[in-house]
Amino acid sequence: MATYQKKATSGKKSKAESKIEKGSTTAEVFNKLDESASKTEAWVAANQKYILVVIGAVVLGVLGYMGYNEFIQKPKAIEAANEISLAQSYFDQAINSTAKDSLFTLALNGGGGKYGFLDIAEKYSGTKTANLAHYYAGISYLNLKDYTNAIKHLEKFSSDDMMLSSLATGSLGDAFSELGQYDDALSYYEKAFATNENELTTPLYLYKAGLVAMELNKPTKAHEFFERIKEDFPASLQANQVDVLIGQAKQAE
Repeated sequence: MATYQKKATSGKKSKAESKIEKGSTTAEVFNKLDESASKTEAWVAANQKYILVVIGAVVLGVLGYMGYNEFIQKPKAIEAANEISLAQSYFDQAINSTAKDSLFTLALNGGGGKYGFLDIAEKYSGTKTANLAHYYAGISYLNLKDYTNAIKHLEKFSSDDMMLSSLATGSLGDAFSELGQYDDALSYYEKAFATNENELTTPLYLYKAGLVAMELNKPTKAHEFFERIKEDFPASLQANQVDVLIGQAKQAE
């Protein structure tokens, strides 16, 4: 009697079975994606008001910034540039005049219904002209021997122009030196001649740094500054006086 023998399976799935299973897995992935999308849509729907407020705030911020620059800051900058001309005129006259005090005072406070540097620095704050007004105000106060106010305004000034930056920093050194704060003065003089090496300001501030170093009883440091003038800037005005100072520094070492 013939017996039925069950055909052994190899354990491998048929192409049809694999296709069905693969389809099932893909469907499951899409179902999960659909489920996540539905949850996201539900969250968006529930928080739509909040989202619109945030987007609106961002848009308003961008438009506000653009509007501020275009309709407020630009006209402000133009107005400031026009306003400073008279104060600069007083300043220029003061530099070459014997009546320096009155002219520097006019430059600071204005005259003839026009603003001076102080008003410009305050009224047009945030503009390049206001920044420049701080420099002019600082130099004006320095000439008027009001060293505290000179420091106050010069410290508010900044510039990408290395020469102007060097002059402002060196002027801070002058103000601190006049106040007898020699450590601060030396620090600013060192920054001034390091900011922008040139034939004009570098030997000048090396010279002043050397004198202040002598006041601080630092003759070796002073000697280094004076020697550098002699070696690197022999054509400068300061080089004509430096031999005597080198001798004094050597004796004090």
